[in-house]
Order: sequence, then structure tokens, then C-alpha cells
Amino acid sequence: MRLYDKVKWILGVLMIITLVITTNLVDRNNFLKINDAIETIYEDRLVAKDLILKISTLIHKKEIAAIKSDSVFYSDQNNQINNEVESYLLRYNQTKLTTKEKELLTNFENDFQDLKKHELNFIESNYIQNSKLLNQFPDVKTDLENLAAIQLKEGGRQLQISRRAMDSVELFTQIEIYILIVLAIVVQIIVMYKPKEE
Repeated sequence: MRLYDKVKWILGVLMIITLVITTNLVDRNNFLKINDAIETIYEDRLVAKDLILKISTLIHKKEIAAIKSDSVFYSDQNNQINNEVESYLLRYNQTKLTTKEKELLTNFENDFQDLKKHELNFIESNYIQNSKLLNQFPDVKTDLENLAAIQLKEGGRQLQISRRAMDSVELFTQIEIYILIVLAIVVQIIVMYKPKEE
């Protein structure tokens, strides 16, 4: 085999290898995007939504106790519920938060601290003055509703990221097939071509 033939073969093989490596790297990047989006949907959105639901349930129990002026609740369960809410907030803060979500979470934490202060005042008033306490619940519940809405919005955004990445994978796969066909034809032409000898 002459040097010219060897060079033709090497160029043909290198073109195919380059194409395969390039498309593989692009596909790998897109699959990483899909994987990240799925993990984010679970870890940062579904877990956060679950924590919001648990906190909402606990806040609802506190509201019912305030409406009923339930002294037994405040002596037996209130501190435990406050601790549970605090532990859920700690776990929530460990998720990946958007800027708006951080702001809303800070609002909720502040409103929750105000709620606890009003509860103390309510207890000190011998379960009589609950108007400030009852007026605090709508603020706390609004904060939780806003946080829940962000979970849905961000989950949808992550889903769109994964869909775009999947569309990109499909597009590159089709392009790869067409380029491989063209390269196979080019390699065949290069290999079969014999210059005229003088």
C-alpha cells in the first residue's frame, strides 16, 4: 500500500472518529442537562412542595387552636409544632432556592416569628386576646401559597429545560446519521479514487 493510500485511509477514519466523538460529547452534555433537570424537579421542587404541605398542615392546627382558644393545645402541642416547623424550614433552606423564593421564604420566616410572638401574648392574656393572633394567620398562609406557586413554576421551567435537551439530542442524532452517510460516501470516493498515472 502506497503512502498516498495510507493517508487516504487515515483521513477517512479520522473524519468518522471526529464526528462520533463530537456528537458523543454533545449528547453527553444534553443528557447531563436532562439528569440535572430531573434531579432538580425531585430534590428542589417536590421535596420543597412536601415541606410546604407539612408546614401548612401544622399552621392549620395552630389556627384551629387559636380559634377555639384551646389551652390544652398550647400547653401540650404548640412547642412541638413550632419545633417541627423550624426543622422543616431548615430542610427547605437546604434546597436550591431561586431569588424570589429566598425572598418569600424570608417573609414566611418573619411572619412565623410574629405568629409565635402573638401566640405568647395570647397565652399570657389567659387565652382571651386572640385578635392579633388570628390576623397573623392570613399572612403566614399567603406566604405558604406563594412558595407553593413557585414550586409549580420552577418545576415547569426545569421540565422545559429537559424537553429542550431531549429535542437537541434527537436533532443531533439525526444530523449525525446524515453526516455519517455523507462521510461514508466521501471515504469511499477517497479510497476508490485513483489519480491518472502519466
